[in-house]
Amino acid sequence: MAVKRYGVLSLILLLLVAWQAVTSFFRVPEFVFPRPLSVARALLEMLSNGELYRNSIASLFRVTWGFYLAVATAIPFGLFLGRQHQLRAILNPLIQFLRPISPLAWIPMALMWFGIGDKPAIFLIFLSSFFPLIVFTTSSVLNIRTTYLRVAENFGFKGLRLYMRVILPAALPDIITALRITLGTAWLVIVAAEMIAVKSGLGYLIIDARNSLRMDMVVAGMVVIGAIGLVLDNIIRLLERMPSVEWSRVRR
Repeated sequence: MAVKRYGVLSLILLLLVAWQAVTSFFRVPEFVFPRPLSVARALLEMLSNGELYRNSIASLFRVTWGFYLAVATAIPFGLFLGRQHQLRAILNPLIQFLRPISPLAWIPMALMWFGIGDKPAIFLIFLSSFFPLIVFTTSSVLNIRTTYLRVAENFGFKGLRLYMRVILPAALPDIITALRITLGTAWLVIVAAEMIAVKSGLGYLIIDARNSLRMDMVVAGMVVIGAIGLVLDNIIRLLERMPSVEWSRVRR
């Protein structure tokens, strides 16, 4: 663990040195691409006036609601769809038709339906998470060994009991992978949506800084977005340590 930590810190330090060296050697103007020290000052400025805190909380609030709504609906529906062959054959073309449509393409309709504020952003996060989670969850159910299901049915596992005791634990590793990928996508979408659909959040902070020609704040916002995304990914990865997840992976 210590070696890994030092390796990450060394990589970050190397990137900062390379960043400073390249911008200095080629004499890149600050308004084109600011130097690390300028970005650090911008971060301190936004921290001191509370701007960074307020916008980060706004983005996290929208992502949390949209992502949780998608998880609460898509995963149960995907688990059910994985066991219903006829219903899956009917709905799969519709899902595959809607899934490739970028959530950002829904922005005009979201603004018309919900107006300016949190609701359109939450709706876009929901869309960006819902369809991938359904596909991943359904696929994970289809990949469960039929031997497990037959043994469970022989022991009288049916209905909700079969789902909770056999299907969900067996599908959990793939579902957690889907959660990691989908949360990353949701975090990406919220930043893009906030540049258009709302007046707060990290995306709005970046577009507002750009309009003010504060490229140091733009890059500072990008750094914060990446840092929060890394933290969110590590939080999801904690689920991989659950005993049922480790057992399912070993059994595979």
